[in-house]
Amino acid sequence: MTASTYKPWGKLDIARRVGADIPEGWYVNLGIGLPTLVADHIPEDREVVFHSENGILGMGPVPAPGEVDTWLVNAGKENVTLVPGAALFHHADSFAMIRGGHLDLCVLGAYEVAQNGDLANWTTSLNDRVPAVGGAMDLSAGVRNVWIMTTHTTKDGQPKLVERCGYPLTAGKAVTRVYSDLAVLDVTAKGFVVIDMVEGLTRDELQKLTAAPLHYA
Repeated sequence: MTASTYKPWGKLDIARRVGADIPEGWYVNLGIGLPTLVADHIPEDREVVFHSENGILGMGPVPAPGEVDTWLVNAGKENVTLVPGAALFHHADSFAMIRGGHLDLCVLGAYEVAQNGDLANWTTSLNDRVPAVGGAMDLSAGVRNVWIMTTHTTKDGQPKLVERCGYPLTAGKAVTRVYSDLAVLDVTAKGFVVIDMVEGLTRDELQKLTAAPLHYA
């Protein structure tokens, strides 16, 4: 039997899919790294308001060359722009929005996601760098929906979607959806439910790359 051939989604492919799935009018926080790409892939006819935990509501895309305002940065210290009507405010007010449940969505990266929605994304304890959780614990605990953008496996092929997280948790039962480079999965009471997957990839192949049982919509 010939194995199927498939091509994983690239970073921009995942960002476009996430952007297309964010509903009109949602207030959204984007984590550092891969999630920041989502801001440039919102459909033109849709209004989504981006929040940054260092005190921005109405964050715009990356500035064009020569138009950088060095005073305007997001929580990852990257230069950003502001959309008309944007607001700047104190760091404490920003976290009050997060902890008060006023954001509809945050998009984060992950080291591991468990089938019950547990999230581990702040340290693996595998290197000498001092771990820093940043705002991830507040976001994953206080925001209404938590979506993850990640590769389906590590660089050495170990699954990131697991029955139970082996790394220190960021938050328990927080994740509602995962966008990997192989599939889109909802986190439900019965575990991971696949709602889309890369063309050419079989269910058996996806299961072999996942350390938790998969269900299908």
